[in-house]
Amino acid sequence: MRSPHRTDPHQFSADGSEAPRNPYEELGALDDGPLEVTSLEEFFDEDTTGGGDEEEREPEWSPPVHRRGGRRRRGRFAGLPLAVKAVVGLVVLAAFAGLADRWAVLYAEHRAADALEDRLDLAAAPEVEIGGFPFLTQLADKRLDSVRLTVPDVAADRVSLAKVSATAHDVRLDADGLTSVRGAHIPRLDGDVLLSFADLNRELGASQVTFTGEGRDRVRARGTLPVAGRDLRLRAEATIQRQGERGIATEIGGMRLDIGDLATYRPGTRASDGLHLTPKAAADLARETRRAKALLSVPAIVRRLGMSDATAREALSDEGALTELTGSPRFARQAQSLNLVDLALDNPAVLRSLGLDPDLLDALSRLTRPVLADRLALSFELPEPERGNVRLRDVRVEEDGIRVRLTGSQLAFGSQ
Repeated sequence: MRSPHRTDPHQFSADGSEAPRNPYEELGALDDGPLEVTSLEEFFDEDTTGGGDEEEREPEWSPPVHRRGGRRRRGRFAGLPLAVKAVVGLVVLAAFAGLADRWAVLYAEHRAADALEDRLDLAAAPEVEIGGFPFLTQLADKRLDSVRLTVPDVAADRVSLAKVSATAHDVRLDADGLTSVRGAHIPRLDGDVLLSFADLNRELGASQVTFTGEGRDRVRARGTLPVAGRDLRLRAEATIQRQGERGIATEIGGMRLDIGDLATYRPGTRASDGLHLTPKAAADLARETRRAKALLSVPAIVRRLGMSDATAREALSDEGALTELTGSPRFARQAQSLNLVDLALDNPAVLRSLGLDPDLLDALSRLTRPVLADRLALSFELPEPERGNVRLRDVRVEEDGIRVRLTGSQLAFGSQ
């Protein structure tokens, strides 16, 4: 092989100076001669015979690693200690166990509400809340710490109780699992009954009458009551008291019906009861000669006024005597004391002259004290349980209604 640095005699001219170089000749000088290859396999194959100085083989190609640091990332929790992993696992298991326990509680509450609705013949399913945690261990032990029951409307006598709320303690179950509860035994129960004024106003058939509390044991009724086609203004008071162990009673007092400014009706048999003129109507009567003469012309009325027949005849015949008689305060008081109901049947013309309708007075005569008191009565009685006993305690009047404390013992439901 020729060296590219050897001197070519043709590179110099005849006078000894260096002739111009030919670039193609220089490229030809770089040629090492023909390749000594016997076959293509020898050209592409490497010498693996181990003879001579073997060159170091190139490493086998593999895809580049682009992860940070050039190393495979470890798991998110790979660096956590084993104890921490165990705690995390326990927390997860506890969460799932808690969810299962709460689901079981909801299922049991729903089943209990449906059973009570059917057994007690309620208008709607009650609200049942099972206390204590966890529930499943209580169920396995067949004993519940507490069960709270809320019934929005319970029929009792003439009214519906607005709400009955009670909590049963230490309930023992007769059950073989969550879906096979046959009965329950309740050693102790406490709660309260609320008879709301709103329900009373709606359910007693007297929507025009409103009930409000007045003191610890009194209820005031105010409103209107339709009688013989006229709306009479009603006023009454009721005293609330416990009656026996399961009921409350009301004593109605101060009942009166006002016929405008003309007269006031109080049911009863006392002298102050009946239908009487108001002070304003009695004063107007004393000033009106025509009405005064109408009263004095009836001997029965004269006797009730406490007058003699001679005095009445003189007043009817002499205007001066009539004015002197009716102008005295005594006459107005006597006119107020007249029970006009007693005169309704025998003297209808006199009542018309006073502005009173005989039909209205006839209806009032039938509206006796017991009848009117019954229309305003707030009494009720709790139904007697099949087993055990329930008692009412501490009757009191509050702003929203009548509340009575409820206690019970040794109650049993179902197979117990």
